[in-house]
Amino acid sequence: MTLLKIFSLIGLLMYFMLLLFAVTKEKKNHSVLDYFFAGRSLPYWALSITFIASWWGAGSALSTADLAYEDGLGAFWYYGVPVLISTFLMILCAGGIRRVGYLTQGRMMEARYSKGTAKLLSLLVLFFMVFNAASQMVGVGDFFGSYLGLSYEKAVLLGTTIVLIYSMFGGFRGVVLTDIIQFVLLLISALIVFAVGFSHAGGFEGIRNAAQMTGKINYLNMGAGASKYSMYVITFGCAWMIQANVWQRISAARSDRDARKMTVMSFFAYIPLYLMVVFTGMAGLVLYSEKPEGGIVTALVTDYLSPFLGALVFIGISAAIMSTMDSLLNTASMTLVLDLIPSHADEKKQLNRSRMTTLGVTAIALVISMGIRSILKISWMASDIITTGVFVPLVMGFFWRRGNSRGALASIGTGFVYCIYNLIIGFGVPLPSFWKAQSAQQVILGVALSFIVYVGVSLITPPEFEKADAFLQKAGFGKKKEL
Repeated sequence: MTLLKIFSLIGLLMYFMLLLFAVTKEKKNHSVLDYFFAGRSLPYWALSITFIASWWGAGSALSTADLAYEDGLGAFWYYGVPVLISTFLMILCAGGIRRVGYLTQGRMMEARYSKGTAKLLSLLVLFFMVFNAASQMVGVGDFFGSYLGLSYEKAVLLGTTIVLIYSMFGGFRGVVLTDIIQFVLLLISALIVFAVGFSHAGGFEGIRNAAQMTGKINYLNMGAGASKYSMYVITFGCAWMIQANVWQRISAARSDRDARKMTVMSFFAYIPLYLMVVFTGMAGLVLYSEKPEGGIVTALVTDYLSPFLGALVFIGISAAIMSTMDSLLNTASMTLVLDLIPSHADEKKQLNRSRMTTLGVTAIALVISMGIRSILKISWMASDIITTGVFVPLVMGFFWRRGNSRGALASIGTGFVYCIYNLIIGFGVPLPSFWKAQSAQQVILGVALSFIVYVGVSLITPPEFEKADAFLQKAGFGKKKEL
């Protein structure tokens, strides 16, 4: 075993002990409100850090750098642009989400529409959370496997077990606390890898020369990635704007002002963080004639860092993946406990139930990660179903008074059927379609179909103004005019 692997394993053990110590010494959870929302007592800056950490996962730390190696600055459109669009929309909506008073999206939709609508929406949210958690497990499996020389299966089990232990006992407060620790480690690691890669590549001049030599004309043109990654911008942008773990953080804020400050702080932090990852991947073009098997980040650490710094970066990248995974698992458990199978049991029993559901959703995500070993494929499946099935009724519920429960239910059902239809095509079944699979056209068509059904069914069925007005007034938007 190399010195790098020994230091990395020691560092991983110390990292796990630090997280476990932080979680066990932190204020205990006495209720479900504590377990999933930290009693709405956390400051906006702490929620902002956990917001950033929850979206800074395997895709951000690893996939974006690898894509930047191939596409240059245009790779910023893969994760960076969707994150900025989603966060900007969150800035506009954060106050209303916090003011409405309902802690989960399911409870919001029950208040705005009906119980049936809320259950179906929550089911799709749960699907999204579990599949996204599985994508992070794939990330930890690939990263631990290439870094530590473990098999994929052992690597996934190792990383997932660490996250599961501190997530089960710490709840949301534990997630936030560990996310702060993880963010600091990630920031240090990202800066080290960026500085080392960029300096060895000769800066922008070295990258420009390498791009010219390899015939990559638009390598330094950020706009060149707009068309290639448009389907991800639309799908990820819509899906992440309504991502339940972000709404959870907004609902956990002390006030609607804090909720807005949290999103503003996050927006301006994302820009340099994503650019740094893109530049790291671009530096790899100078240093490697072809993309290394384990990815650009892993190769840079192995080839250009000392064992000690390499181990530090290993912990930082691990933190990036785990901080996203823990957030997704906590929110998936929250959706089950509060929205899909609510209980009137006493607080102690509900807390135990919350921990058991965390274990359950982790097990399901683990099975998915063992069967589909592709971050991109799993992320696309998760984002597609929530974009076509949930985006329209959830967002329109805050802005259009005439929208009713029948329209929302029909819209969710239509989007879900459309997504499943495309999923079947994706697995090779020759069903008729005039749109290109996994394209911007497919996403736009799905959202448009969901919107048309929502508006059409709402207009031909009786309005529910009393319920709509009560909800909109709580959100601070007042009465809305009919379409």
